[in-house]
Amino acid sequence: MKNSEESWHATVRPHTFLLGALAIIVLVGIGLGARTFTTASKPAAPARIVRIGLSLDTTKIDRWSKERDIMTQKASAAGATLTTAIADGNSQTQASQIENFISQKVDAIIIVAVDANALGTAISDAKKAGIKVIDYDRLTFKSSPDLYISFDSTKVGQIEAQYVVDAIPKSVSVPKIAFVGGSPTDNNATLVRNGAMSVLNPLIDANQAKLVYDKFTPDWNSSDAYAGIKQYLDNGGTLDAVVCSNDGMAGGVVKALKEHGLDGKVPVSGQDGDLSAIQRIVDGTQTVSAYKPGKSLADAAITAAIALTEGKAATSNGTTDNQTTQVSSYLLDPVAVTKSNIQQTVVKDGVYTTEQVNGSTASQ
Repeated sequence: MKNSEESWHATVRPHTFLLGALAIIVLVGIGLGARTFTTASKPAAPARIVRIGLSLDTTKIDRWSKERDIMTQKASAAGATLTTAIADGNSQTQASQIENFISQKVDAIIIVAVDANALGTAISDAKKAGIKVIDYDRLTFKSSPDLYISFDSTKVGQIEAQYVVDAIPKSVSVPKIAFVGGSPTDNNATLVRNGAMSVLNPLIDANQAKLVYDKFTPDWNSSDAYAGIKQYLDNGGTLDAVVCSNDGMAGGVVKALKEHGLDGKVPVSGQDGDLSAIQRIVDGTQTVSAYKPGKSLADAAITAAIALTEGKAATSNGTTDNQTTQVSSYLLDPVAVTKSNIQQTVVKDGVYTTEQVNGSTASQ
């Protein structure tokens, strides 16, 4: 009997041990499986939404509202948000609006400056708060923005001057030329003049041209441009060409020329590729517009803002001295739009339709 019991225990015990081991393995397996399942099902942290503030000088200039809309769409497509504040040409209002963006703790601020010299403190405050700052189209001074993105304004001036000079009849031996500058508080206006004078000065020095009018225009105001040229002509002045710094003011200049029967006879330049300017080019009352494809610039600004907030380098192709630092810069080339290439430029780019281009000119 004893031998039988020992035989039974000898038979059963290994099986019992095996079953226990299997149970432990299963339990451990279940435990590991549970831990693996829990980890896999844990929801991922939501991606951080980049918040961008856009500080605009004004929307009275046609391009700014268009580029705002492009930036808004680009930001949304990239999963970011864009909030716009419009200063209506007041530098103090703009500084206050930038401070408001800082209090909202945005990640980046894109600035179209009213006054290049008036935003140093606001930009410094933004930088101290860890906010990235981009000067858009207009460089600021007394400041250290992270990026300056614009079109090459010196080249704009060169285009404006060269095309009107080339359009002066060869029969005019010493043409009288007017330069209508932009806002004295906008560094771009100075750059445009520098570019224009790089073309005009050699002619002036060689007595092959005469600069008879040379004035900046507060706020790039079309009415002021009109009044200045009108007064010059009313007082007996004569003109053979007008280098005008933007399309809005070119409209005012053409209006003054028309009152003296000179529209279409005196070459006039501009910049921005405004619809009214393109229509004047079709009609022959404006010679050229230095077109700056706004979509390219607006898209690049949003891409740069997002990259900077993520700690990445923004695309640049040089630096620009703003008298405080060498600002990393991304400068695009303007395009000369004339009657011969309207279809290949602003129409091809989808800025305007052929029907719009061929519409009647605004009464300017």
